[in-house]
Amino acid sequence: MGRSATGEPRALAMFPLQTVLFPHGELPLHVFEPRYRTLMEDCLAGEREFGVVLIAQGSDVGGGDRRFAVGTQAHIAAASRFADGRWALVVEGRQRIAMARWLEDAPYPRAEVTDLPDEEGAPEADLLARAATAVRRVRTLLSELGRPAPVLPEPLEGPDDVARLWRLCAVAPLTAFDRQRLLEASGPATRVTRLIELAEARAEDLAALLGASGGAGPPDRGRRTDGD
Repeated sequence: MGRSATGEPRALAMFPLQTVLFPHGELPLHVFEPRYRTLMEDCLAGEREFGVVLIAQGSDVGGGDRRFAVGTQAHIAAASRFADGRWALVVEGRQRIAMARWLEDAPYPRAEVTDLPDEEGAPEADLLARAATAVRRVRTLLSELGRPAPVLPEPLEGPDDVARLWRLCAVAPLTAFDRQRLLEASGPATRVTRLIELAEARAEDLAALLGASGGAGPPDRGRRTDGD
């Protein structure tokens, strides 16, 4: 999971989703459930921050889900409210957080959390370059199969190599559980190695699928969630 959480636990509003938000990443959200509308109103009236955590089992609509123990503190960068009360948001990932204890889901999910800092250090430059190449290859193969990933933000440069690695994780077209493995990695050295392994394995699978199909497949239609 990473270095032990630090600091005293603090209560934080939580938004369980079927996706992972990374530090230095961005996530658009469409909020329509009444409980999460209330969460947004409370956050916007305060410090504009809440936690995002991946759902391990269940749905992000209606409650009754099981959640992972590591997530990301999010900051609301932009918010627009529709006439019917729905919200369109863009949130930015700040630091990782660990769930110390879940509180009652009333009026919305909340947890006591602590900061979860990475191990010190930065990813090696050659490994970071290899990770970037692997991520781009996955995206290219998906496009050739008729399932393009969302437009890649350019440039991917961050204020430092640690931030750039986080942004590579954010744009890597991997499963939600694989993205959670990247979030939970103990530090940049482990994370960049894990990203290379996951992206190169996904690229191999896609290349085999492309070879077997002899061309592009049908588009990936996806699905709708409260975070879409």
